[in-house]
Amino acid sequence: MRILWVKVGGLWPLTAGGRLRSFHIVSELSRRHSVTVLTTHGPGDDPEELPRRLPHCQRVLSVPFAPPKRGSARFALALLGSWLSPLPVDVSKCRVPALRRAADRLMQSDACDVCVADFLAAAPNVPPGGRIPVILFAHNVEHMIWKRLRQVETRPWRRALLEFEWRKMRRYEARACSQARLTIAVSGMDRDLLASTAPSAHVRAIPTGVDTTHFTPNGSPERPTELVFTGSMDWYPNEDAILYFVQAILPRIQREVPDVTLTVVGRNPTRRLLDATAGAGVRITGTVDDIRPYVAAAAVYVVPLRVGGGTRLKIFEALAMGKAVVATTVGAEGLPLVPGEHFVRTDDPADFARAVASLLRDPVRRRALGRAGRQLVEARYSWAQVAREFEAGCREVVTTHAC
Repeated sequence: MRILWVKVGGLWPLTAGGRLRSFHIVSELSRRHSVTVLTTHGPGDDPEELPRRLPHCQRVLSVPFAPPKRGSARFALALLGSWLSPLPVDVSKCRVPALRRAADRLMQSDACDVCVADFLAAAPNVPPGGRIPVILFAHNVEHMIWKRLRQVETRPWRRALLEFEWRKMRRYEARACSQARLTIAVSGMDRDLLASTAPSAHVRAIPTGVDTTHFTPNGSPERPTELVFTGSMDWYPNEDAILYFVQAILPRIQREVPDVTLTVVGRNPTRRLLDATAGAGVRITGTVDDIRPYVAAAAVYVVPLRVGGGTRLKIFEALAMGKAVVATTVGAEGLPLVPGEHFVRTDDPADFARAVASLLRDPVRRRALGRAGRQLVEARYSWAQVAREFEAGCREVVTTHAC
């Protein structure tokens, strides 16, 4: 097959869950098919590095693009523009005319058999209704993220704005799913949500994967009172998770385990986060070259998410390294994990704290959870297996389109 892959925001370096998922699937597909990648790069990115990392792709084309930052004049203009259009602000700010022109040119010239719009933000950059069928790769149910943001927001004026935005996102997401020949979700739960939002859409699910050769137990000793969280800290759900953990959960753990510490590993921590965690027994690393040493050193991996969508690759990475995980329901949402067997699930702050403290005092239980998690992801969730399921969806679309 000739596959055109369109994504706003690049695929390298692997600093976010969406990049990880897309990069590994593209890498696997390009070994068996002719794959052209159209993407964007920001001011600090090296556009020449991605082709080196994807040597089997037929072409990798990247155009410069920096989305407007929240609080900037450009963001204000994007917000105003979205209010005057059917596009939600998170989609409107990701329109890239040069990317759309390149996609249109390739699709009009019959240079591909199928086009993948990677994330909902790619949809306005892919011409709909053309001769080439389009697959929407939905890493999240985007409107649910905005709905949950509204649910945890305490300021009335922001709650009103978020109420408007999540409903607008739901309408746009439903239309994008209906226009695509196939929508691929990353869990059965997301598939059902999208199918109920867009009843006319064809939606199927593929699982989340993990590189089980890269993320593996390395035998290094763990620090028995250290916790770890990993994730892009410029993504609001991750920031909210740590602020919630530091305010509502960590003090309770410290009463039972006074020398407990938390290491937060991820790019671009905000000033708000740095200020809130100062002096709280929390270490913020910022961007690191490799998260594995930090995960390996911790006794327990925590995922206190209250907001989010899709599935959390971070949990699979922790499980692949044999780590005991404590997560909220949202944190482990959509993953094929059995609470109590592969991880500990709890949503109440006091219960979350008790679960973490209990594991810190019980190395045998920690190892049992870690072993079960490693065995699960190793047996069923390699990227090669995930890519085969994605490939089957592409082939189905190409075959039915040709009939």
